[in-house]
Amino acid sequence: MPEDNAKKSYDAANPADFREIYNETFALLYKVSWRVVNDEEAAEDLVHDSYIKANEKKMVFPSLDDAKFWLIRVVKNASLNYAKRKTRETKAYHRVLYESKKSAESADTALLKEDAKKRALEALNKLPKGLREVLILREYGDLNYKEIGKVLGITEGNVKIRMFRAREQLEKLVRVEDVYMS
Repeated sequence: MPEDNAKKSYDAANPADFREIYNETFALLYKVSWRVVNDEEAAEDLVHDSYIKANEKKMVFPSLDDAKFWLIRVVKNASLNYAKRKTRETKAYHRVLYESKKSAESADTALLKEDAKKRALEALNKLPKGLREVLILREYGDLNYKEIGKVLGITEGNVKIRMFRAREQLEKLVRVEDVYMS
């Protein structure tokens, strides 16, 4: 039986296969999505939507790894789209709400922590898409370079180069913003 399992394909429309795919991938997909959208409920919804897509399309994967990589792509793209949409929606309200909260709670350390997170995410979002993706998958998705290469369809060497450039640019962005923030 274990020999058959190694060559087994996984049909997302089959309840038993679906459950196995879900159990093997949910934690990773949730982590990737949550790090992009920074919202627990939204991340969970986006991950569940990816499973629904696989099920509705009756996807058949040659292996669990193939299912994982396909689902990561779907979740990553959906999460990035969600984050862009949320940014556009909140920009109009942000100035008024942020200024009133800032003056009312200037001594509150929670606000300072939120601001630091926000600045870090803004710096991350300023990175070019190719650099931002490798950084998110590595740092938040806990994928190794080989897995990132499979997800993005690039070589492991290219992943390393992009990772180096992403960290270098992120450091510059954070440093530049710190100078103007004080």
